[in-house]
Amino acid sequence: MLDKQIKDIPKKILWCKQCCISNQRPRIIFDEKQICSACKHANYKGNIDWQKRENELLRLLDKHRSKDSKWDVIVPSSGGKDSGFVAHQLKYKYGMNPLTVTWSPLEYTQIGKENFDALNESGISNFLYTPNRNLQKKLARLCFEELGDAFHVFVLGQINFPFHIALKLNINLVFYGENGELEYAGDPKHKDKPYKPMSEWTRQHFKGVKFEDLISYGLKNKEYLKKKDINNGDLEFYKIPNLNKLSKLGIKGKYFFSYYKKWTPQENYYYCVDNTGFKPNNERTEGTYSKYSSLDDKMDGMHYYMRYIKFGLGRCSEEASHEIRDKHISREEGIKLMNKYEGEFPKKYFKDFLNYLNINEKHFWKIVDQWRPKHLWKKKNKKWIFKKKII
Repeated sequence: MLDKQIKDIPKKILWCKQCCISNQRPRIIFDEKQICSACKHANYKGNIDWQKRENELLRLLDKHRSKDSKWDVIVPSSGGKDSGFVAHQLKYKYGMNPLTVTWSPLEYTQIGKENFDALNESGISNFLYTPNRNLQKKLARLCFEELGDAFHVFVLGQINFPFHIALKLNINLVFYGENGELEYAGDPKHKDKPYKPMSEWTRQHFKGVKFEDLISYGLKNKEYLKKKDINNGDLEFYKIPNLNKLSKLGIKGKYFFSYYKKWTPQENYYYCVDNTGFKPNNERTEGTYSKYSSLDDKMDGMHYYMRYIKFGLGRCSEEASHEIRDKHISREEGIKLMNKYEGEFPKKYFKDFLNYLNINEKHFWKIVDQWRPKHLWKKKNKKWIFKKKII
């Protein structure tokens, strides 16, 4: 199995006593009271001296600030509320000259494109890259079949591409929004660090498999992927950049705005509505209750659905758990929302997904069912049942 994180998932399902996350999330840690690492981090954030952290931010930005008004910081961005918040704050509050860098979604939604354009119109420069679509569709199918996540091919570009541009433009500061390992529960050992070293990317972002190994497997085992489909230029930006060159440029890794500013997704949304022209969707996102997350890519809903299949945790559990930690809702409300929306099938763009991967519905369900862990799912009367829902 190419997805190396699967083997470390415990077979006994436990739910956090404080939020709505289970121990099936990769790299999550529960304490002796059955409290997850994200809730412990949320409690820890209440004791942080945020003014001191902002002073740290000012010193960091002063170190990198351009003296001739050139771009001095890169912000990976799809035009969403979180990256919009980071880019706008860096420019208009802290006087930096950010360049937003976008790895194009697999397929834009209309609202996603509108928000992307609105962020640019708020005064933020952008560098948009669209990869070879013919190749990317085949790589998305490979990732769906062998990693249980077609969206993984987007993650590769989203993480690596901004650092390739940093090297090419000689910009040695790259700012992401939140540290997902802390905000959504993962490995907490870098709690007090403002950045994530490149050495951790493969394990934490890429499911433990190198892109080169993924390509090699596909060429050997998939009839739809041929050497003639691939050239080095098309592959370059999917790969982790040269670490020695990054180090010489002074890039330590992914800096997180959430280290310096208390991270509250709902507040980021309000900020971007007021400052970047961000608009929520007219309808809630499938699989959850919100209208302002996962808006830009038609394939994003299937990413969270497959996460529900593989780990029993979809979009709703992630959003409800963060809002419980932010004290916007109670755990009881979060559980009710999960019972209503968690695991909902993303039917709106299902045909688009099949067409993008060039597969039929029968093949789709065959792959989906192959990714159902036996300790999470059982089949009864030809229907799959999740064994241990949160109660």
